[in-house]
Amino acid sequence: MTDSRVNVEPGGADDLDEAAAIFTSVRPRLFGIAYRMLSSATEAEDLVQDVWVRWQTTDRGAVVNPAAFLATTTTRLAINSLQSARARRETYVGPWLPEPVDTSADPYLGAERGEALEFAALLLMEKLTPNERAAYVLREAFDYPYAQIADILQSTEPAVRQLVSRARRSVTSDKRTPASTAAQRELLTAFITAARSGDMAALERLFAPDVSSVSDGNGAARIARRPVTGAQRVAQYLGAITWYWDGLEVEWADTNGQASALLRRDGKLEGVLTITTSADGIDRVLWMMNPDKIAMRAAPA
Repeated sequence: MTDSRVNVEPGGADDLDEAAAIFTSVRPRLFGIAYRMLSSATEAEDLVQDVWVRWQTTDRGAVVNPAAFLATTTTRLAINSLQSARARRETYVGPWLPEPVDTSADPYLGAERGEALEFAALLLMEKLTPNERAAYVLREAFDYPYAQIADILQSTEPAVRQLVSRARRSVTSDKRTPASTAAQRELLTAFITAARSGDMAALERLFAPDVSSVSDGNGAARIARRPVTGAQRVAQYLGAITWYWDGLEVEWADTNGQASALLRRDGKLEGVLTITTSADGIDRVLWMMNPDKIAMRAAPA
């Protein structure tokens, strides 16, 4: 193994410059780990900033592998943050959805693969324990060896293999085979066209039988606080709110590795809309309307 120890005089400008260069080189991976753990770009950014502060005050001369050290710090902080985040969500008003993250520049967010990033996967991972989620993310998205994950989680390799196996079973048991990226965008385009016009028959043809419409507004006025389920009921619900589309501008974006629509009124972002899909059609319509969770997408492209 190559010794990547940082051999520079501590405390000097050169030392800090090298520390910043090392941190910057692995930052996309750190953010990718934190986001997949927390499902929040805002919280992930804050956590990565905390890692940077800790890295500045670390005895870097004693760190053999800076990338591994930083990934370990990020994962352990994310496990702690996830536990407190779940407590906060107990007081959330209405459905809770992941915060969308821009993947137009980096579709994998520093990962080896785009796993554990789409909205459907993030929602399924909510039922995992923090350690299961960490093991799953590190293995499935970043391809970390089991032995390294064991070091990060302060566990054993057999125990980590069990964590990953349990997490994989839990996530895949309810996971449906998604439509291709192109098909997902075509379905979203067709959905918006039909929803704008209130064409309920067209909407029903796009939907899987058990489709649900889920709105995340944290109690905001005129935002549904309960999911609407079933093809006919969702079509009727959308047919009753055609007024919402008056004066609304739709801008396309790539969030979480899939097509989404940014909904703007008078230049102001009102929401992020996307769908999850299966062989049966659209199985989930996701309306992210909480201004605090879409703030990172608020500026026009």
